[in-house]
Amino acid sequence: MERASSVRRKAMARQHKGEVMIAGEQLRLRLHDGKLIKDRRYHLRTYPNCFVAQELIDWLVSHKEAPDRATAVCLMQHLMDHDIIHHVCDKRSVLKDAKLLYRFRKDDGTFPFNREVKIFMRGQQLFEHLIGDKDSILQLRVEHGVAYQRSFPGCQLIDWLLQNMEAESRRQALDLCRMLQEHGIIQHVAKKYDFFDSGLLYQFCINFRRRRHLSELLSESEEDDEDVVIGDDLAWGFVVRGMAPCYVQAVDPGSPAAAAGVKVRQFLCQVNGQCVLYLDYRTVSRLVMTGPRTVVLEVMEPLE
Repeated sequence: MERASSVRRKAMARQHKGEVMIAGEQLRLRLHDGKLIKDRRYHLRTYPNCFVAQELIDWLVSHKEAPDRATAVCLMQHLMDHDIIHHVCDKRSVLKDAKLLYRFRKDDGTFPFNREVKIFMRGQQLFEHLIGDKDSILQLRVEHGVAYQRSFPGCQLIDWLLQNMEAESRRQALDLCRMLQEHGIIQHVAKKYDFFDSGLLYQFCINFRRRRHLSELLSESEEDDEDVVIGDDLAWGFVVRGMAPCYVQAVDPGSPAAAAGVKVRQFLCQVNGQCVLYLDYRTVSRLVMTGPRTVVLEVMEPLE
């Protein structure tokens, strides 16, 4: 049991690293589009593909990626701690809200392509291939009354890997899937089993295509009984049911709700400070839909 818990913790930590990489890459591309990243001269030397920290903090606040400058600095420090960005001369390990030059490691070839990163990129490549298939095995499936987005039976993924020459044997395909599970890329829908070549249901934990809000990266610091969900262009990514109290029936993996830590079978106590213990799911859904984009949920875990 202790070993299983340790494996889950490692997978969650790796999953968070993956989310940081995705958020960092999405930010890098947006900054290139916005011309904040460009060649800059300083002390008679030209530094290619860099940005001014102070300008970036301005941009993050004005584009509502951070509520204030202090939070924006914390977010960029988080990227710095995960080797996404660095000072152009590597003289500083702390990001300052000042006219200092920093650069994304992907823009200067110093990004560490270690084993974990390579496995993550393999998982992303498989996800894109799978989700792009006309008859994708990633489907909405229901198990024990709970709906799971982009889920698949383990044996179907093994078959797909062989058919698409992603593996040479079922043993090799199984090893690949278990490696993806260990790195927090796929999981058993109820988080009860390792990966098996069977009819057990699994799903991708990460939606590689969803646009990240940088503030999600700090959600791990929230208390366990309070989840801050920042909606994206589509929705918040969770479904509630029940007559009072209502409970979380489904969480879209890779959604804002999943990133904030919302879990299936949690009961809702409060929504944005309002008690909802005596409200049915339709009323609670309406509260969420008509409220602000940022939803603060207070939840209770069910007794086993």
